Amino acid sequence: MRNKWMPFIYIFAILLIGAAFIDLPYYVMKPGDAHELKPIVEVAGGDKDAGTLMLTTIKMGEANYLSYALAKVRDYEEIIPIEEVRSPHENNEEYNIRQQYLMQNSQQNAIIVAFDAAKKPYSFRYEGVYVLNVFPGMPAEGVLKAGDRIVAIDGKEFKSSQMFTDYIQTKKPGEKVTITFMRNQEKMEKRIALKQFKGNQEKTGIGIGLADQKKLISKPKVTLKAEDIGGPSAGLMFSLEIYNQLVKEDVAKGRKIAGTGTIAPDGTVGRIGGIAQKVVAADRAGAEIFLAPDDKISPELKKQVPGIVSNYEEAVRTAKDIGTKMKIVPVHTFDEALNYLLTRK
Repeated sequence: MRNKWMPFIYIFAILLIGAAFIDLPYYVMKPGDAHELKPIVEVAGGDKDAGTLMLTTIKMGEANYLSYALAKVRDYEEIIPIEEVRSPHENNEEYNIRQQYLMQNSQQNAIIVAFDAAKKPYSFRYEGVYVLNVFPGMPAEGVLKAGDRIVAIDGKEFKSSQMFTDYIQTKKPGEKVTITFMRNQEKMEKRIALKQFKGNQEKTGIGIGLADQKKLISKPKVTLKAEDIGGPSAGLMFSLEIYNQLVKEDVAKGRKIAGTGTIAPDGTVGRIGGIAQKVVAADRAGAEIFLAPDDKISPELKKQVPGIVSNYEEAVRTAKDIGTKMKIVPVHTFDEALNYLLTRK
């Protein structure tokens, strides 16, 4: 009897293994971890207090048949269409690099906000144009890669990506330019012919998505060890930890504080994705307080996404659903979050 069923068992095992390796046009998002910030953020000569500030993460990966099926039955695992995660023409490698860039930019914003609050000096050094992605069928394809840093065109250095774009627009389709760029700390140089963008006959280029690359120089120096974390959502918590090390007072007052939210240079806290999953992660880590962006939902967005609520409202729902004692605190700005932590026991 056992021999009779063995072929079917083998076939089922092969199908199960295959299902784990066949990607679908979806991503699966699930709770990640709450990371203590003291080992990640280091301010030279800064104070390390008894309290704990934590950033929260989600786990996001391309779906296969197995992970898709599991996400359907597990709590706080969401299935997201790939077009809601990745930009058009963006592959998975480019998506990951964009997330790294967003994290780097978030870290710089966090330093700006914390140093402004602590009245400490900083400055910037422009380092070139950061390549976020390369458009298929355009001249840069096969020459440049996401993550490259363009430092000069035809030997000319620029102080902004806009100046770079303006210079390219002075050229005609078919003309060649010399691109000088850095890749993995190696300086490279290539000649590229310009081409008109499909669907926009007035625009000429090499076909890249780009952003400014600036290095922030601060006194004291700030080092952030967050290579494995992508995206901008840790901005608020980074800024609080940096500020906490710059001043003598313990911002957390001995408590375990978790949270999330983007941070703008002016201290505004912005909406993030995966708030429910981050509340779950914070609760698992034993956080006492969770800082959540209290973003305003515009009428236009409500029409586009019926039922959408602010991060704070969703965080409160999730906290109630999982029965946590963790307090959910709404924040609009860095100053508001800091004031809450300093004035509440």
